[in-house]
Amino acid sequence: MNAREPSARSRRAPTIESRAERKQRTREALLDAALRLLDDHSFGSLSLREVARAAGIVPAGFYRHFRDMDELGFALVDESFRRLRETLRAAREDRADYGGVIHSSVMILARNTHDHRLHFRFLARERNGGVPALRRAIRGEIRRFSNELALYLARDPDLQDWSSGDVQMLATLMVDTMIVAVEGLLELPDDDPESEREVIVLAERQLRLIRLAIPHWRSSPPHPAQMSSADGEDLVAIVGSERS
Repeated sequence: MNAREPSARSRRAPTIESRAERKQRTREALLDAALRLLDDHSFGSLSLREVARAAGIVPAGFYRHFRDMDELGFALVDESFRRLRETLRAAREDRADYGGVIHSSVMILARNTHDHRLHFRFLARERNGGVPALRRAIRGEIRRFSNELALYLARDPDLQDWSSGDVQMLATLMVDTMIVAVEGLLELPDDDPESEREVIVLAERQLRLIRLAIPHWRSSPPHPAQMSSADGEDLVAIVGSERS
């Protein structure tokens, strides 16, 4: 049997890695090591030494990249959300019809959940328990998702008479539906495409049902008690400026 042909990467002439590239590679190794360990552990049970050992560096080297374990956790939250948020934003901007946006958004969400399963397992586990600082960070990112979606929805002619609070309520309902879909996908084994398809189809149908209800909703100004939070007040200002 012939020896396997060297890959294009291995045939390339070796390059000199810069200090910044080495630092970035080590940082990514720490994040990847933490994710692997988090597949079986909660974040609060991880120690700095465990993560450093799994990444192949000495514990002192950890501090060249993160102040402490909390900062590493925040980096994992940011990494988990950033790419998905950018991809979903592009899907919304590329399509004018709601049906196309809903279908593409659900498929993007399912693909990201499948391709980045460790990231989403980490988020699902820490969202409702674990380290309080990470729980707040994850919920803050979910609110950011809802706020961005509310800004997109506010452009819809059918929502021009809606209050900002009701637009936010609609966005939150849609985001919650997608979170339930992600949790459903995470509970499935890797080799069960039929069950995965059922979760995806159900999520898309639920979002379409929400969309169909929009013309029948009669929006009214929110009660002052409902708008007491800073997040709600900020959204009123944001959506109001978007419409003006």
